[in-house]
Amino acid sequence: MNKVNTKVELRFDIHKSILLVDEEKQLLFEKLKKRINKEGVLIIVSQQSRSQLKNKKIVIERFYKLISEALTPESKRIPVKPPASLNKKRLEEKQKQSEKKTLRKPPEPFS
Repeated sequence: MNKVNTKVELRFDIHKSILLVDEEKQLLFEKLKKRINKEGVLIIVSQQSRSQLKNKKIVIERFYKLISEALTPESKRIPVKPPASLNKKRLEEKQKQSEKKTLRKPPEPFS
């Protein structure tokens, strides 16, 4: 069979990038450390499609998605206080369970 190599590899040197500020570069190194090699180059590879043009589009989309996800700040979780009705219901269930168990005990002998 005739084989055609349609693999596409995108290499982005983060250190040499003039579009990114130092803080953004540091963020990328922290969040994408598994995808960055020792030289500080982000490598994205695609060989899904049989068309090299489609593979280029896939790689570019992945690159933009990775960069945007890494640079968006994570929203902080706001702790929510459980409603009072939930607490009341939980205590009532505990009381019922306690009554069940006390009724299972044999009566104490009179002395």
